[in-house]
Amino acid sequence: MWRALLVAVMFVGPLSVGVGRANAEPPAHGAELVFPFHAQHNHAPGVVECPNGDLLVSWYRGSGERKADDVAVYGARRKKGEATWGEPFLLADTPGFPDGNTCLFIDKKQRLWVFWPLILANSWESCLTQYRISENYQQAGQPVWAWQGSLALIPKDFEPRMIGALDAALKKEAQSPRLTKWEAEIRVAIKDKLSQRLGWQPRCKPTQLPSGRIVVPLYSDTYSVSLMALSDDDGATWHASTPLVGFGNIQPAVLRRDNGTLVAYMRENGPLQKIRVCESADEGETWGPVGTIDLPNPGSGLDAARLANGHWLMVYNDTEDGRNSLAVSISTDEGQTWKLTKHLEHQPTGSYHYPCVIQAADGRVHCVYSFFTDAGKSMKHAEFTEAWVGE
Repeated sequence: MWRALLVAVMFVGPLSVGVGRANAEPPAHGAELVFPFHAQHNHAPGVVECPNGDLLVSWYRGSGERKADDVAVYGARRKKGEATWGEPFLLADTPGFPDGNTCLFIDKKQRLWVFWPLILANSWESCLTQYRISENYQQAGQPVWAWQGSLALIPKDFEPRMIGALDAALKKEAQSPRLTKWEAEIRVAIKDKLSQRLGWQPRCKPTQLPSGRIVVPLYSDTYSVSLMALSDDDGATWHASTPLVGFGNIQPAVLRRDNGTLVAYMRENGPLQKIRVCESADEGETWGPVGTIDLPNPGSGLDAARLANGHWLMVYNDTEDGRNSLAVSISTDEGQTWKLTKHLEHQPTGSYHYPCVIQAADGRVHCVYSFFTDAGKSMKHAEFTEAWVGE
């Protein structure tokens, strides 16, 4: 009974102007909770569409976050053609340790990957990202895992890039007051080999480039910067990119322009209250300076997807304070401008945040996000067309 009550009625209206004209489907939107409100902490989802059309969602659940040793990674499935989600099942659990942020990915071999951080000492700084791979995941319940590994990384050109960026940031009026208080501590951490190699964790989905390279976006709360884990052999071996250093840029979402440039959009974790951005011209191996775009961010996760027609779509909290408003914006010029904003949530209270977003084979966009209210916590799934955003 509860499942039927949680399913929102699809809204379908007349074909809209603007972005809608570029799409075969008219404006449409529907949403439902993945599971009933839950008393424990449920947060940080990932989503994929399976080759058979099923949707899989992941998240972590427990009595807290990094300090709660019962936190594990869960999943749920919505079968193709159905409107409700199956019962949650366990995806990964490290007994006695917290597990954290999840993301899902299906590679060119049609293998399912789940990434999450294992928290070794109840601090984000102590995490080590884990992954599992499955070739047998389209049946009901838990995937059959064929492999589990760790992303052990040595960041490329780490110390010189970090020191150079720190010196430059200390000269900027907007960042220097915060960094000055932190300067002595961060300089020690930059030189510490263990700090350099631990603490990198996932949030947004990986991507596989036309060359076959897999790019896994990571970030560190030790330094408040980002990094890419890269594999050129389908995940058999990994190496790290240079760091994306803005001292307040974390949880990157990566998109690729037609000319091959990678663009990382990142959560603001500093004083600028804007979405951060950084670009790479060599498939994620090295990254340029970190800047901002003219979209707000209150210190919360975002995600982005390239649509089949070449448009870019971003889901983010469009505030400078609070997570009670969750917006969708479209760029028709590969991130040069963003417009046609529509809200998935715009409420006086609550937190609607940490979105993950994909486009399915039928052109529909699927977004799953953490849904926190006084009644409890869940994951919410929204399905919509691009035309609905531009309506």
